[in-house]
Amino acid sequence: MEKDRMVISMLDTDLYKFSTSNAYFLLYPRAEGTFTFNDRAREVYDSRFLEEFKAAIRDLSSLKLTDDEFCYVTSKIRYVGQNYWEWLKDFRFDPDKVECCLDAEGHLQIQVTDKLYKVTLYEVPILAIVSELRNRSRGIRPDMDKAIARLEEKLVYANANDLVFSEFGTRRRFSVALHDRIVATLKEKGGKACAGTSNVYFAMKYGLTPVGTFPHEWMMFHSGVFGYKRANYLGLEDWIKVYDGALGTALIDTFTTASFLRTLTMKQAKLLDGFRQDSGDEKVVGDMIIARLKEFGIDPKSKILVFSNALTFEKYKSVADYFRGRIKISAGIGTHITNDPCIEGYKAANIVMKLSRCRMSEKDPWEKVIKISDDLGKHMGDDKEFDIATYELHL
Repeated sequence: MEKDRMVISMLDTDLYKFSTSNAYFLLYPRAEGTFTFNDRAREVYDSRFLEEFKAAIRDLSSLKLTDDEFCYVTSKIRYVGQNYWEWLKDFRFDPDKVECCLDAEGHLQIQVTDKLYKVTLYEVPILAIVSELRNRSRGIRPDMDKAIARLEEKLVYANANDLVFSEFGTRRRFSVALHDRIVATLKEKGGKACAGTSNVYFAMKYGLTPVGTFPHEWMMFHSGVFGYKRANYLGLEDWIKVYDGALGTALIDTFTTASFLRTLTMKQAKLLDGFRQDSGDEKVVGDMIIARLKEFGIDPKSKILVFSNALTFEKYKSVADYFRGRIKISAGIGTHITNDPCIEGYKAANIVMKLSRCRMSEKDPWEKVIKISDDLGKHMGDDKEFDIATYELHL
């Protein structure tokens, strides 16, 4: 691992970035989009941080898919066609696509625009760089041994309570070095509890299962080009068209869970393996899903619920105990695993980067897109679009 590089491989990202990029690549190769950074904590940065960030972005352009990585993805991630991986071998991050500055108050502003099958790949590396660089710039250094010891305690707890989970923490990790130690520990001591990691590079390095399906942006894109009323339905139909039953866990809260379940069809519900809850009250949302499955005459115990909303293992146990025996359960746990450096008073960055506008081709007008979460703090987008969406979706 190179000492100062904060993203160490083209595969050092979440699996669903590749699955989503591939879906755009196949179905909407002319579609374009803009990803916009949002710091929910509104932290203040200085000009030195900005220059170091720009340098890190320039460094991204040297990444390329290696021959060994190509062999890995074509053999292990076979639901994504080889033609996509062959294209990725020639892909390079373009620093000129990344617009960044500090506003008058010192808040970080970042925006990237390109074809959607390309621009989606910028999100996770940019967030990982901001998170690690934030810690470096403030002189925050983790106690590696204590951090791993704390992780081991969490793994003992998870295994003792049958809490199956996957590691989802690339985008807001403390550092790539700590992330590496963490995934190595998951491999060694995760036991039956650890089902895999969303990070494709570390999955390859440590022989874990790469996990993931699709992100909020997939439904957001469909709302931009097809409208809010059918976005969830058409988004699922397109996903099924590309993956034919593979990657069958649906993210349900782009426009609230209630909206998703309203347009979910029996065919879709039967084809899906399960549902990922990323906002709202886990027990309320899970009960809604179970009730909808029963309406279709589907045994909820044949499906899986994946919880991923800022989970700790203690919170996860409460949720798991509530649903155990009613539906299969799992979890994606991110910051609680990859950004827990054992430093008193430390708070992880609260940052996201989401699709903010899109269009079907360069000849079409730009359409703003939004996210209406089951948590108020996770809403994102233009106020006028919120009014339109809440009216059209009967929210």
